[in-house]
Amino acid sequence: MSLEARGNSFYLGGKQIILLSGAVHYFRVVPEYWEDRLLRLKACGLNCVETYVPWNLHEETKGCFNFSNMLDIRKFIQIAHSMELLVILRPGPYICSEWDFGGLPSWLLHDPCMKVRSSYSLFLEAVDRFFEKLLPLLVDLQFCNGGPIIAVQIENEYGSYGDDLEYLEFLKQALEKNGVCELLFTSDNGAGIQGVKLPGVMMTANFQEKDHGFIMFEYLKNIKQPGLPLMAMEFWTGWFDHWGEKHHVTSNDQFEKALRWILDQGASVNFYMFHGGTNFGFMSGANEELGMTSDSGTVEPYVPDVTSYDYDAPVAENGNLTEKFFIIQRVIKEKFPEQVPSGINVPTNVSSSAYGEIIIKNYILLEDMLEQIEAIPAQELLTMEQLFINNGSGQSYGFILYRKTIGEAKKIMFPGKVRDRALVILNGDVLETVDCSMIDKVVCLPTKSGENVLDILVENLGRVNYASFKSPILNEQRKGLSTVLLDGKVAQNWFIYPLEMKSSFVERLMLSSKWSMIPSKGPSMCWAILKITDCPKDTFIDTAGWKKGIVFINGFNIGRYWEIGPQKTLYVPAPLLSQGDNQILVFELHQPSEKLCTVAEPQLGEIIFHRTTVPAWAKSLLFVLKNTLRLGSWVWTILRPFVK
Repeated sequence: MSLEARGNSFYLGGKQIILLSGAVHYFRVVPEYWEDRLLRLKACGLNCVETYVPWNLHEETKGCFNFSNMLDIRKFIQIAHSMELLVILRPGPYICSEWDFGGLPSWLLHDPCMKVRSSYSLFLEAVDRFFEKLLPLLVDLQFCNGGPIIAVQIENEYGSYGDDLEYLEFLKQALEKNGVCELLFTSDNGAGIQGVKLPGVMMTANFQEKDHGFIMFEYLKNIKQPGLPLMAMEFWTGWFDHWGEKHHVTSNDQFEKALRWILDQGASVNFYMFHGGTNFGFMSGANEELGMTSDSGTVEPYVPDVTSYDYDAPVAENGNLTEKFFIIQRVIKEKFPEQVPSGINVPTNVSSSAYGEIIIKNYILLEDMLEQIEAIPAQELLTMEQLFINNGSGQSYGFILYRKTIGEAKKIMFPGKVRDRALVILNGDVLETVDCSMIDKVVCLPTKSGENVLDILVENLGRVNYASFKSPILNEQRKGLSTVLLDGKVAQNWFIYPLEMKSSFVERLMLSSKWSMIPSKGPSMCWAILKITDCPKDTFIDTAGWKKGIVFINGFNIGRYWEIGPQKTLYVPAPLLSQGDNQILVFELHQPSEKLCTVAEPQLGEIIFHRTTVPAWAKSLLFVLKNTLRLGSWVWTILRPFVK
């Protein structure tokens, strides 16, 4: 028998069960480490693993699907099954997760009328095609078919975003028509728990602190779904980081108190994250217009997420066990002594190595890099998503360069904001950096007589992955430029170069004859060799002395670095390395250095203790409500007519 939710409890195979789950995202961990990370989860005493599914990686280009290598979700689930772990599947289509565009593919925005996370017909058609490819790969791995998948989530935190019940009904039907027969559920944060409820679909709660969990659990069991079990689908073990802020950690004492309280309620729990992993490549997301994610608690401007998704989780980015791991294991041993397996030793920390300095051997200028890209002529400026490349999918990630030959001009103006960060380059010299914090920015142009080459190199720093109720911001995540003014007039007739930084481009670039041993100024690709004589170990690239850019290891994009921090090192898993020569490429936007350094320990930055930000009025309301509810369940007979 499949997982059932009845009588305030879960039942699996007819037996009562408490789900003790941890989030491990296969797409944030190299496949060679999947088994290791799941073994750590098992040794901690958990009986279940949860994972999202990132649509934007599985279908980066419209109609082209990838379920291989690091995206082999079937293999990941099979490994979990071999360890006798259950699986909670969260296939989206939207996942949030501090992931670019919340896991939605950017090609959706090629449609100027797109309305994501809604019943807009072209969005539903795209979701349907994706589910028709994804779900048949997994239906035989459901518990009802002898597999480990016991529950499947519909959307993600939708109550805090919208109220389109037709959309949610469509997703439910799409899952069922593609063979999903396990328990369906939704999960919501405190801002969305009062949102629309799908008939026959269980609700779960996402929170970090005991007080918030208390209110949400009380609301679920007294208003939304009396007589059904409680589950913290996302019990946040830590928090994420933005560039330019500090590294967020949470109190271990508060974490343990909240965990004990959850289990004392008879509730199930999923630790988000149990192991965070890494936002490799360009896949980290961003936030904008939200107070809950900023250190100050004020409404924030656009702020992109860092590469590391360490999250202050029980298992660190590189697999090391943190204090939270041992807290979880200790609490589970106390409350469920039979759950922690006696035959599994607690894995030791992963060995790492500092390989020392790496000298940059060669450099290639941005101008020479452009020879490897076919220029796109355009009368008007186009954003990445509007480009007619990649089978009509536009450009998903990376950089985009706009080039125009101009005569004498005095200034250029960027109406509104650039998306997200632009270098203004005139005749090969970088004049100024313009970013999305600047409104209607004007840059003076010291043009010479005759022809001048104006370049604008724009970086996509990551699409927003979370939006508040009825916000249009997700539908506005087109990156690059749409209009600039030269001396007050709309500039036309451009050549556009999409610098997607795909592996095919990197391979072509390595064959170029334009590499030089002379360090260059401004945007450049830098090449070095890391020699490893023994069996490779994990290491970290220390980017001290560099300004901003990305790093490739043997053709694999390990992510962004930025001198503003907090993150100072980039994680390099050993499976990306080989004995002998390892090729390192660094695309530096400002001033290339002459060397890199590898270290054995991560440097994630100065720490700050995170607490979920709640406005003063809401804190007062929570305090009154919490203490009122503790008077007894009779209070709900009074409150019920006033809440939904």
